[in-house]
Parts: sequence; C-alpha cells; structure tokens
Amino acid sequence: MKFKQTAVNPFGVLVEPVVSAGDVRDLEVEPLRELLWSERLVVLRGFQTFSNADEFSKYCERWGEISEWPFGKVLELVERNNPEDHIFDNNYVPLHWDGMYRPQVPEFQIFHCVRAPRAGQGGRTTFSNTVLALENTSPETRKIWEKTTGTYQRKMEFYDSKTVSPVIDRHPLRGFSVIRYNEPPRAGFGKFLNPPTLEFGGLNTDEQSKFHESIREALYSPNCFYAHEWQEGDIVIADNFSLLHGRESFETRAPRHLRRVHVLSNPPLDNPRLVSHR
Repeated sequence: MKFKQTAVNPFGVLVEPVVSAGDVRDLEVEPLRELLWSERLVVLRGFQTFSNADEFSKYCERWGEISEWPFGKVLELVERNNPEDHIFDNNYVPLHWDGMYRPQVPEFQIFHCVRAPRAGQGGRTTFSNTVLALENTSPETRKIWEKTTGTYQRKMEFYDSKTVSPVIDRHPLRGFSVIRYNEPPRAGFGKFLNPPTLEFGGLNTDEQSKFHESIREALYSPNCFYAHEWQEGDIVIADNFSLLHGRESFETRAPRHLRRVHVLSNPPLDNPRLVSHR
C-alpha cells in the first residue's frame, strides 16, 4: 500500500494513504516501529480501521505483548455517569507516564478514536517530548531537576500503588535521559476527581516553586509539546518511555470515545520505580 508521511510539529509523523482508504492492517508494523523509535509519535489517519475492541486488540498484538488489566486488554476512554476517577470524567488530565503504578511499564500506547469531539469541544490528547525538553533546558535549571525525586501514590479501582522516581531518569532501552514527572493538578480547573498524592524531595523551600514552574514551562513549550485533535478512525502510537501525556478538558457529553492498549517492550520492563502495589 502506498502512503505518505508528513512531519508533525514539533515532533512526530502523520501517515496517510496516498489514493484510497486502505486497511491499516495492510501496513507493515516493523517500519512503523522504526519510525516510532525515531519520531516518538506516529499518527495513522485516513485508513480503514476496526469495528470493535477485539479487532483493535488483535492489531495491537502485532506490535508486541499486550499489558493486560483487570478489565482486559482494551481501556474504553469515555465519559461515565458519576465517575469515581478523573480518567472517566471530562476534566483535564495532567502530564504523566503510563504504567507508573503498575508492575510493568508499557513501551507503547496505542489509541484508536471511535468517536471524536466536534470542533471547539476540546478533548485533545496532549504529549510532551521529554528528550526535547531536556535538550532545550539550561544547565542551571537541569541541576535543580537532577536532584529532585518524585514520590507518587494513587489509589483507584485497578490498583493502590506507590512509586518513587528521579525526575531525570534513563531511557530503559537506550540509555539517554528522559523526564519522569507526574504534573500536580492545576488550580482553577474545577473539581479534580481522585487526585494522586504527590511529594517532591531533594529541594529547599525556595527551589520547590522554581522547580514546578520551570519544568511545567519546559514541558509545555511549543518546542516539545503537541496536542492531538482527534478525527474518527485516527490511530496514535506513542513512545511511553520518552513522552509524557495528558488530556485537555472537553464539553461534558461530547462524543469523545477512545480505545487504548498498552504494549510491553521486548523483554517486558519490570517497573524499577515501583515501591508498593496492591
């Protein structure tokens, strides 16, 4: 199948069919995997995709071993009535990495857009390229980040876990520096359901505010921040080892329905920062 590639600003690549809407399953995965490793984010748009969650998970198995949750392989990301956790409401979600509270950390996130919000309704999924953020950070600021350690605790229906991680960590497969940071919920965004408990050690009182201000500015800089506006049928594959991601708020009852699968690395990465898990 012929397809075209277009660079996404400031990182990532958009892959689209050249002539007609061919089936995404006709694309070879290995070249896409190589593309993902170099670009950190791959968007597949305009292809025929999947009619149900089972078809989607079978496609994701071509990328590697799927990390199974108590609910199964596929997470249905859709607003719920009376949700008990922020991932199922319509509020924004701060930047974080997936698997931080799980025994194994997935290498890839694969999203499939079943229904997309209409224009102006919000709900973009946000990604920050932490490799670029570090490249664009001054040595003075980086020194503050290097001595900072985050302690994160979160309890929800799927786990009750604690993770302790340096803010600047190493990519588990390639050894270059990445940022592992769970952004604290911002004030002024309304009620944030079931927030994690966050503590950041290694800093004095004056450095605390400078740390959060500087790292937030870096992660949301136009040089490394991308917000994906969904179209129905979009598939987005993200490098969870290098990126942080979150979500913009969206209008309640907007037609936003994503499916998400976690794909493990080969071999799977046992979470090196997990302190406790139930």
